[in-house]
Amino acid sequence: MTAQLSVIVPVYNESETLPQFHSRVMAVLDALNMPADLLYVDDGSDDGSSDWLDAQQVADARVAVLRLSRNFGKEAAMSAGFDYASGDAVVVIDADLQDPPELIPTLIEHWRAGFDVVYATRESRQGESWFKRQSAALFYRLMDRLSDVPIPRDTGDFRLLSRRAVDALAKLREQHRYMKGLYAWIGYPQKAVPYAREARASGRSKWSYWRLWNLALEGITSFSAAPLKLATWLGLFTSVIAFAYGLFFLLRTLFFGNPVPGYPSLMVVILFLGGVQLVCLGIIGEYLARTYNESKARQLYFVMDYRPGGKMRPRQAVPEQGSADGGSLHNVSGQ
Repeated sequence: MTAQLSVIVPVYNESETLPQFHSRVMAVLDALNMPADLLYVDDGSDDGSSDWLDAQQVADARVAVLRLSRNFGKEAAMSAGFDYASGDAVVVIDADLQDPPELIPTLIEHWRAGFDVVYATRESRQGESWFKRQSAALFYRLMDRLSDVPIPRDTGDFRLLSRRAVDALAKLREQHRYMKGLYAWIGYPQKAVPYAREARASGRSKWSYWRLWNLALEGITSFSAAPLKLATWLGLFTSVIAFAYGLFFLLRTLFFGNPVPGYPSLMVVILFLGGVQLVCLGIIGEYLARTYNESKARQLYFVMDYRPGGKMRPRQAVPEQGSADGGSLHNVSGQ
């Protein structure tokens, strides 16, 4: 059987860039020497993107549209795409054209050479502020140091995965999803492909600094217990300092008497110890909140509508999201 490619595109309010993106990605698929389909995952768009996607699905049998019941976030939208993609190789790419679709043939070449995960690594980042570039570089290097598994630096979600890599991801149904870490966690042979990231074709990024900060917390708490260890060592360090400080005052009182203690030094000690305690409680709270959310075992997403392309290979089963082991299957017909 001829190998087939599936391209997953998570979409959230990208009506300004979708026409140009669609034109470029379809030109790439037309030039491939293998059958391919395009799966748009509409993550609750409300700017007209849904209507445009429906029109493309009717016009081209290679286009499928998976519409989620609301905006669940990019990580959940990508997971939904992996659940429904049927190709032997699966590419995930954003619709903002910062990641060039023209790189897909290169990813396919490395996949044919035997790599299960072929990820695109950014050599440069055009159209982004100095602060965003530097903070992103710092975060990737911090994750590399803290993570229990090596996570490639300067690498986003643009990549190709083999069928067995996609099936492995489908078994990971955790609620707090940091996909870049999950790609690395499943293992299998992986290959980096360097490229220059372009500026957005139009519109504004949906990733505010607040959302990026929350994503960074997801990454750190999902793949490292280092903050908890830091809280332990910080508490131990402050205890030692407090003990030494108390011993100093005891000896000074025994040998030199007890002068009236200074109010500023007392307030500094109280505020310092109180701040350390609050920081440690906050770190523990972040992990506890994630444990609480995982214990509820909610589904990652709900599908409002699924319109497969006429040339898509049928896939009869996707992971049961609410199952205890995350790996049982159910039929997708009637979704």
